Amino acid sequence: MSNFNFGMTDVASRETRIGSLTAYKGSLSELASLTDSGEVSNCDRCFSQSGGCPSMCALGQIARIRDVLVVHHGPAGCSIQGVATNTIVKQLAKKRGIKNNTVYIGTDMNEEDTIFGAEGKLKDIVRTAYERYRPKAIFVSSSCASGIIGEDIDSVVEDLREEIDVPIAPVHCEGFKSHIQATGFDLSDHAVLTTIVKPPEGKRNVINFKNFFESARLEIIDIFKNFDVEPLFFYTNATVEELSHMSESLATVSVCGSLGNYIGNALEELYGVPYVRSINMLGIEGFETWLRTIGRTIGREEKIEAYLKAEREKYMPKIEELKKELKGLRAVIGMGPGYTFEVARVLNELGMEVVWGAAWHYDKQFEDRAAKPEPMQNLIDKGIDFEMSVSDQQNYELLNILEATKPDIYISRHNGTTVWAVKQGYAALFAGDEFMIFGYKGTLNFAQAVLDTIKNRSFEKNLAKRTKVPYTDWWYKQNMDKFFVGGNKKEGR
Repeated sequence: MSNFNFGMTDVASRETRIGSLTAYKGSLSELASLTDSGEVSNCDRCFSQSGGCPSMCALGQIARIRDVLVVHHGPAGCSIQGVATNTIVKQLAKKRGIKNNTVYIGTDMNEEDTIFGAEGKLKDIVRTAYERYRPKAIFVSSSCASGIIGEDIDSVVEDLREEIDVPIAPVHCEGFKSHIQATGFDLSDHAVLTTIVKPPEGKRNVINFKNFFESARLEIIDIFKNFDVEPLFFYTNATVEELSHMSESLATVSVCGSLGNYIGNALEELYGVPYVRSINMLGIEGFETWLRTIGRTIGREEKIEAYLKAEREKYMPKIEELKKELKGLRAVIGMGPGYTFEVARVLNELGMEVVWGAAWHYDKQFEDRAAKPEPMQNLIDKGIDFEMSVSDQQNYELLNILEATKPDIYISRHNGTTVWAVKQGYAALFAGDEFMIFGYKGTLNFAQAVLDTIKNRSFEKNLAKRTKVPYTDWWYKQNMDKFFVGGNKKEGR
């Protein structure tokens, strides 16, 4: 039975489709056990301080494709993310030495539009923008406002296809659709798969590589040359033409399971492009396992083993020296679910102890319906356990966790949370670059960055002395269980 419905323009939320969680409290081993038995269920919050919108992930991904038009059908406030997206698009293109003429606009829905509808206005805006910018593809997205009043963007897109000769796709990314912003990744993948990707005409010596900012682009190109393949990075700076040939690649890999599971599994089911499922390329074990899995998938095992042998000899002695200084240090990590498990593995590999993992959400399975995500199973197989919560970037929970655990360092992939940790006086490292711990060299640099952050504490100490955080001692003494209602929360923990 297919896990996908490509006759539809919409994708169900992760909560509905694969049972992802937005709130949980317990240990990693308990979560794994509940996942295995099928008994894991979501908790509720009586208070939520923050949350991400699926449109941020959906349109943030699509807008990085080269020379496309994104039309966000909603009030001006919904399009504010276009400012940050435009900055990212221009900076990453300049870094590559190319031009990316992607345009991100909003329809500026007003009160009259929400009463009488604005489908005609939407059509006119798309037509005008197409004539002005001549994009290679167009994506028309909904918002909370247009979704609530039932604007039929599917019909608008169908009508426009009769008069515009480039691919046009609807993207149903209303903010109320999902509490998990990563649902937006699936929505962007679905739009590309159903509109841009074409059936294969042959095979190319290419590996589809889904990532965020392609910061390790040149390094990965050089690595893949050893195995006679080329990476196709997407979506950042990829062209519509390149994406149309993704069905012809040898395999698909992703820097993160949560990021790439939808398109990886879909390309495999639709076109037979193998999706490389393994722990990701972070750390020594991750890098070696990832490359060896690619080698088995495309038949290049011998060349990969030769490459790994040379790299180990170059970097492992230096990494072993740093491990002596890192051994026994305690860390709290706050990241997306994939990176929570992956970085926990790397820290264990470096001799450190994870005392708490705060994941933004939890995918108990992916589109292939495997029992558990590979990086989580890897930790369980090693007997690694730690306290864990699914916290959706709730800073009030995070500060409570830090005060209770008093770690040597807090590591996050969300810079808004590192700020609060520093204000409390804790050493904090922002690991926003998805390739920060990539391969042997990245692992060495990451280990050094952790050590430098822990040793140089003057900034955190001085800021904590001069900053008053809005939480009292009473709050710091609260038991974490008080934050959650129902689900698998165990009373009295």
